[in-house]
Amino acid sequence: MKVAVLMGGRSSEREISLRTGRGVAQALRNLGHDVAAIDAANGRLLPAGEEERAALPAESLEPAGETALARPETLAGAEVVFIALHGAAGENGTLQALLDLAGKTYTGSGMLASALAMNKAVSKRLFVQGGIPTPRWRLLSPGQSAAALDTSELGGFPLVVKPNEEGSSVGLTIVRELGELPAAVKLAAAAPLHATGESAGGLGEVMIEEYIEGRELTVAVLGDQPLPVVEIRPRSGLYDYESKYTAGRSEYFCPADLPEPVAARVRELGVRSAQVLGCRGVSRADFRLADDGVAYCLEVNTVPGLTPTSLVPMAARAHGLSYDELVQRMIDLAIEDARRRSGQPLGA
Repeated sequence: MKVAVLMGGRSSEREISLRTGRGVAQALRNLGHDVAAIDAANGRLLPAGEEERAALPAESLEPAGETALARPETLAGAEVVFIALHGAAGENGTLQALLDLAGKTYTGSGMLASALAMNKAVSKRLFVQGGIPTPRWRLLSPGQSAAALDTSELGGFPLVVKPNEEGSSVGLTIVRELGELPAAVKLAAAAPLHATGESAGGLGEVMIEEYIEGRELTVAVLGDQPLPVVEIRPRSGLYDYESKYTAGRSEYFCPADLPEPVAARVRELGVRSAQVLGCRGVSRADFRLADDGVAYCLEVNTVPGLTPTSLVPMAARAHGLSYDELVQRMIDLAIEDARRRSGQPLGA
């Protein structure tokens, strides 16, 4: 099967996307597929096995350069598009809408679910409506000061300050006293920037969220099946960008050491949070497990990291799936979903 892997792009998560794409492309080749690895930032075809090294560094990208979808020939022969893009362009529904218009089968969630999940505030409203616990929050509009914020409504300090539409904990700060709040809000508001430094629409919305003391958990959902719960213990105490992507900065335990009723509850909430947003394919829900046993859903990632050491492959291994088998299952789900939406029999 001809598969185009879209990776790289122009977001602040370009480096991680290239790493994910390289792993996915190699797995697809191992499985016998005909693979085209494409840098979504400029439509360049990347050489097999050298995708990450051959891609242009972020600072070398032309500020207004063409994207992969501006060059239809790069995707023309693909039977399936594997989305390995992280950050706004790959996860906010824009790419999915364009692929829908092009009639392409692609991995992961569709346009609407992607857009809903990327917007943390909208996601949390849907979690509340669906009876899924989530920390209390307030949303600041672009440029709005936090001066009028009543922190007691969020349980007081510490508080979590983060961009409303970013991934990989980019721009996230744990604020422990009032004097730290303005700088944290400024950092989060400025986070929606391309890796090139080009503004992606100016300042962004900022979420100020109740801090839940407890354990960091995550649940991957493959189709409608939850994978084993992973517990993350960052050595710094904060699971930020460095803790996620720097070797040795965090410890991972899979399956998490939880009483089975608690683990089952977290898995159930992982599936429900994905369903509430309408996710398909593979998604990953992030939780904080409070000391009183309540699991609070923070967000759902519709294009979770798929480097060989990422959380979803880790959970898949605990479930008995190799990395290559996980990638093949994602391709199978994409084809099944496309056939279901078009009314074709699944066995066709």
